[in-house]
Amino acid sequence: MSIRESFTEYIHQLQDDICAQLESVGGGARFREDAWDRPGGGGGKTRIMRGDSVFEKGGVNTSVVHGKLPPVMQERLGVKHEDFFACGISLVIHPANPHVPTVHANFRFFELYDDKGNPVDRWFGGGSDLTPYYYQKEDVVHFHRTLKQAADAFGPEYYPMYKRECDKYFFNTHRNENRGVGGVFFDYLKADESRDDHFWLDFTKAMGNAFLPAYIPIVERRKEDEFTEDQREWQQIRRGRYVEFNLIHDRGTLFGLKTNGRIESILMSLPALARWEYDHHPELGSEEALLLEALKPRDWINNPL
Repeated sequence: MSIRESFTEYIHQLQDDICAQLESVGGGARFREDAWDRPGGGGGKTRIMRGDSVFEKGGVNTSVVHGKLPPVMQERLGVKHEDFFACGISLVIHPANPHVPTVHANFRFFELYDDKGNPVDRWFGGGSDLTPYYYQKEDVVHFHRTLKQAADAFGPEYYPMYKRECDKYFFNTHRNENRGVGGVFFDYLKADESRDDHFWLDFTKAMGNAFLPAYIPIVERRKEDEFTEDQREWQQIRRGRYVEFNLIHDRGTLFGLKTNGRIESILMSLPALARWEYDHHPELGSEEALLLEALKPRDWINNPL
């Protein structure tokens, strides 16, 4: 089985596993699947949950696409070849309870070909990150520790390296503010003299497999917590910042839009409800102000807030 076949098989199984686990801890709603074809080549399976008492909106999507890269994307990726294959899984879960964090993850594979169809380049990318609305040290440490354990199986250098990349990437530069408390983020993982394609295939799979044990215990711990309307309002204000990042900075969103991607699947990451309040600042000493302090990058394993 080729690398691309192996990873394509993997993302479809991971999609099934994640959807089943989310349904099992949710409030009874089920994912609705929408299979689609891409005019330029390939297609995907979009699965959406909406209106659940635990998960207000969630999407777990897979896509397997191929075709010609438009010039703007060739320039962005710094490549001269135009024939490509890409497959991946992307998910965003927006819970109803403000004490349950939003979570995002994606894992992907990209391959380029010459004019005879021979592979000339390939790489893996992905990661998971957590966006809480209220700071709970236990949850954040658990999330990071689970990802670290998965990465450490391949070497002690990977978690701190990709944790720093996550903090750097999920940053609203126009707000001078991190989107959440991070996780791991990696891109352009390629074979070299010491690590072959199978190493990065296994690494990316391991990080994908870490998603459920990193997130589901947090949902189970917080989903019954009581909350107020003011806390829901704060949740929606923070979701506004999430929307800003996805529409202004997110590479996956930009790639989809510039390669004639399916709009409904690309924008499924946006929450059902969000709000923007003019010049809003939380009260000093409040739980909301504590969250903003927690968004600053730190060593969550050894020195949490």
